[in-house]
Amino acid sequence: MPFELPEEALSETFLAASGPGGQNVNKVATACQLRCDVFALGLPLDVYQRLKALAGSKLTNEGEIVITARSHRTQEANRVEARQRLTELIERAYVRQAKRKPTKPSRAAKAKRVDAKKSRSAVKANRGRVSLD
Repeated sequence: MPFELPEEALSETFLAASGPGGQNVNKVATACQLRCDVFALGLPLDVYQRLKALAGSKLTNEGEIVITARSHRTQEANRVEARQRLTELIERAYVRQAKRKPTKPSRAAKAKRVDAKKSRSAVKANRGRVSLD
């Protein structure tokens, strides 16, 4: 289920980036800082809580997720990467972890374990000094 980002929830700013680009990096603002208002997305409560946990420090106190993409030389490539990373983050928040069902070892497994312990105990008990009585 690909998640569609609503444009009204997003705002982009471009800033000077470090990294590849030569002299161009000093002149052109190519890094993209994407801000997404989480409340404008209208997410269900459980999805919002998982998103909050996944976003970590990317989530501000005002409820915005801030993603900065600066690995490419062009604004457009960085914009696409930032949007893609945000979409992947939101899609991961939609995935609900399966609840773990605690299990117990069977009676046969317990008996087998005890038998193995007894046999190892017997082997070790026979390792003592041999008496010639």
